[in-house]
Amino acid sequence: MERSFNFITLATLLLIHSLIQHSLARTTTNTSTDQSSLLALKSHITSDPHNILTNNWTTQTSKCTWTRVTCGSRHLRAIALDISDMNLKGNIPPEIGNLTFLVSLNMSSNFFQGNLPKELSRLRRLRIMDFTWNNFTERSQTLEEIGNLPKLKDLRLQNNKLSGPIPATIFNISSLEFISLRNNNLSGSLPVNMCSNNLMKLRTLILSRNMLYGEIPPSLFRCSQLQILGLANNNFSGLVPREIGNITAVQQLLLGFNTLSGVIPQGTSNIYELEALALASNSLTGSVPVGIFNMSKLRAISMDRNLLSGNLPTSFNLPNLEELYLGTNSLKGQILNSVTNCSKLTTLELAFNKFSGSIPNSLNNLSLLKILNLNGNNFTSEPSLSFLTSLTECRYLEELLISNNPLDGILPPTIGNFSSSLRYIIADNCRIKGSIPGEIGNLSSLEILSLINNNLIGIFPVAIQGLQKLQRLFLGTNQLTGSFPSSICTFQNLGSLDLTSNQISGPIPECLSNVTYLRELFLSSNQLDSNIPESLWNNHEDLLRLDLSSNFLSGSLSPNIGNLRKAVGIDLSGNVFSGTIPSTIGSLQALTRITLAHNQFHGSIPESMSNMLSLESLDLSQNNLSGVIPKSLDTLVYLTYFNVSYNDLSGEIPSDGPFMNFSDQSFVANDDLCGDPRFHVPPCRISSVHNSRNKIVIFVPVAVAIVIIATVVIIVLVKYQKKNQTPNLLDLLSPLRQRRISYYELQQATDGYSESNLLGMGGYGAVYKGLLRDGTVLAVKVFNLQVEGAVKSFDAECEVLRNLRHRNLTKVICSCCSHDGFKALVLEYMPKGSLERWLYSYNYFLDFLQRLNIMIDVASALEYLHHGYSTPVIHCDLKPSNVLLDEDMVAHVSDFGMAKLLAGEDSVTHTRTLATWGYMAPEYGMQGTVSPRCDVYSYGIMLMEVFVRTKPNDERFNAFCTAELPRERTDMKDVVSTLKKIKLELLACTGEHTNKST
Repeated sequence: MERSFNFITLATLLLIHSLIQHSLARTTTNTSTDQSSLLALKSHITSDPHNILTNNWTTQTSKCTWTRVTCGSRHLRAIALDISDMNLKGNIPPEIGNLTFLVSLNMSSNFFQGNLPKELSRLRRLRIMDFTWNNFTERSQTLEEIGNLPKLKDLRLQNNKLSGPIPATIFNISSLEFISLRNNNLSGSLPVNMCSNNLMKLRTLILSRNMLYGEIPPSLFRCSQLQILGLANNNFSGLVPREIGNITAVQQLLLGFNTLSGVIPQGTSNIYELEALALASNSLTGSVPVGIFNMSKLRAISMDRNLLSGNLPTSFNLPNLEELYLGTNSLKGQILNSVTNCSKLTTLELAFNKFSGSIPNSLNNLSLLKILNLNGNNFTSEPSLSFLTSLTECRYLEELLISNNPLDGILPPTIGNFSSSLRYIIADNCRIKGSIPGEIGNLSSLEILSLINNNLIGIFPVAIQGLQKLQRLFLGTNQLTGSFPSSICTFQNLGSLDLTSNQISGPIPECLSNVTYLRELFLSSNQLDSNIPESLWNNHEDLLRLDLSSNFLSGSLSPNIGNLRKAVGIDLSGNVFSGTIPSTIGSLQALTRITLAHNQFHGSIPESMSNMLSLESLDLSQNNLSGVIPKSLDTLVYLTYFNVSYNDLSGEIPSDGPFMNFSDQSFVANDDLCGDPRFHVPPCRISSVHNSRNKIVIFVPVAVAIVIIATVVIIVLVKYQKKNQTPNLLDLLSPLRQRRISYYELQQATDGYSESNLLGMGGYGAVYKGLLRDGTVLAVKVFNLQVEGAVKSFDAECEVLRNLRHRNLTKVICSCCSHDGFKALVLEYMPKGSLERWLYSYNYFLDFLQRLNIMIDVASALEYLHHGYSTPVIHCDLKPSNVLLDEDMVAHVSDFGMAKLLAGEDSVTHTRTLATWGYMAPEYGMQGTVSPRCDVYSYGIMLMEVFVRTKPNDERFNAFCTAELPRERTDMKDVVSTLKKIKLELLACTGEHTNKST
């Protein structure tokens, strides 16, 4: 018996030993599998800027000691991997699926790209998956595999480039508590039975900023545990489901920026835990349910930009409300004292409605108020504008916007009692009268003061010089008197000054030269006299717009006007200027409009005006000009308005180029003009044969001499270059094996940079078409190093384009630099030319879909520049002439000579180099502040231009509705998403129409 027991005991011990050995062997094998899987991931990382993984993940140490790797205490398997916020680049290998003990996987805030491997579905223990802020472009296949992870609780894939529909399998994971797929390119509709049987634990669902469409399924509101529901910035349509009241625990309900219609369901008032309600930018109608104003936990209500009507309720019970946005609707009634009971309110936005009555003094109860926007209503006030006095008690107020209301009162001296936090006062078209109180100089933090189109009188108070942070001063269309206020000369940060249509007299002071950041100066329709101070031309080289028209200014026009090389608009008409027009005016190559009409200029029209390549409008009428109209003006391809009437001009009127479109009204009252009968002038005489022969006889020897001299010069230069010059070629596309093109090959390819190969002129040089011996067609951008800033522009393009890769960016083949200063970029040739040519040439045409595709291409390029590269790149000069089209009409953004590299995505920088007027964001033009939002502004302007075929400086867009504040502009990811949604709708509508027609 004892022997048997011992045998059994021994056998048991041997079995246990065998199992332990087997277990140890398996653990060793699995831990080595983990290590090899992690090393495979490391090998697929192409950039580790901080060398964290490079130096730490090595075979000399255990994986459990590696940074960002956590192992289990018993089995030593990797259970957590967190390599977030390391700026890594690369892709994810399939071996990651071997980390089968992983519970948490976080790779967020890097630059991983490509597909998510389907092997992720093998991570059956995974509870947390976070791939936020990468560049994954996977369609829905891998998402469907993720739906097989039974324990997944937290899924974060926002801010990528995922596309295709959201697979239904995602919504079958019953353990999910958090889902965020925000800011991708996901499309399609949501499953009808989203919360019928699963997702009962779901607390957060964020699908905002995608291209989802269709109706919001009522079953979604059966997820009774929902606390955050984000469906904003999609294309959901139809009614807001009445079942919305079922999710009583929800705290944030974000449905804005869709096309939802109908009334807001009464059931919304049953969401007792709601803290944020966002329904902005839909097509909602009817009145706001009264119950919403009794939801005591609400902190933010956003219902602006809908079709809401009716009055606000007489009582509010919103003690925690911080932000109320109801602007751009058709709401009416008065501002009730119940609004002022919301003591935590920081933003009250009621603009562009039909509110009326007086602005209550009880607004001072809103002690935390930062933004008050009442623009565009029918509000009134007492003559003393006492509500302004009461608002001085709001010590955090930053923005006061009350334009376009019939206030009909006098600015009180108490306006000087506003706190130092006040940055904007905008009260245009309010019937404000009286003088500007001197106390306004106390507002030391004021950046914008705009009182345009009121009834202000009197002189400028001396104390206004206290506004040292002022950037824009707009006081046009009032009745201000006295001399030009010298106190304005102390405004070091002033970028825009508008005193148009007042009664200001005397000279323009020399001290205005101290305002070095001035970009816009509007002084028209006053009583200014004397000469223009020379300092205006010498100290304001960054001036963009100058309007001194309809005054009594006199004297000659200084040659230094040529210093305003960045100006886009100059109006000196309606004065008493005399003398000749200086030839230096031809240096203003950025100028689009100039008028010198109604003066006393004499002499000839300068031939140099033909160098003003951007000119669209030229008015020289009502002067004493003589001589001929320079024929070279017919090269100004953008010139659409030309007026030289009422002068003493003679000779032939040019008939080519833009002159083909001008009428006789451009030339009336010039008795000695001749030319085409359509100008209602006599025909020009034909020179005699005898005279022609004499001219030929004289011309021939001169021509022969020129040819001989030119030949000698060329031979000497070529020999000198062969002996002394060795071109230095930089390869800008290092990942590719690029061909090297010599200086001499470029010279031959462009036929010596002949005008017949000229593709276009720019501020820093010219672009030529080139044909290599092997038949390759290319474009050569030659920089004119005599122009200030050309070298910097060349260096900027080399720096920016060295590492950028995108299908919608112009490809650079190589650069060419020689020791004698020659600098050029060799670019991919774009056979279809510029977008500008397709917009404004009569023999070209773009249909709607082509325009949309082009703008999607441009937006995609900007999205890559801003978000797809480790260092954000700001183009800074986006416009149609800098967008080139290839053979397939695919758009490529070009000309990075003004581009800026930032330190981070939300960074800003400053510059004194300015881009093209009309496309330039206000903060860029006024202060030289550059950020990604500058490109967004330019893109918005260009989007308008492309679809309405009208330049941004056209008079029809004087009130164009731009977001002047950078923070109000969207980012390019949203732009791409929105435009792609529009394209999908367009294609769907086109297909439906075709089917019906069939």
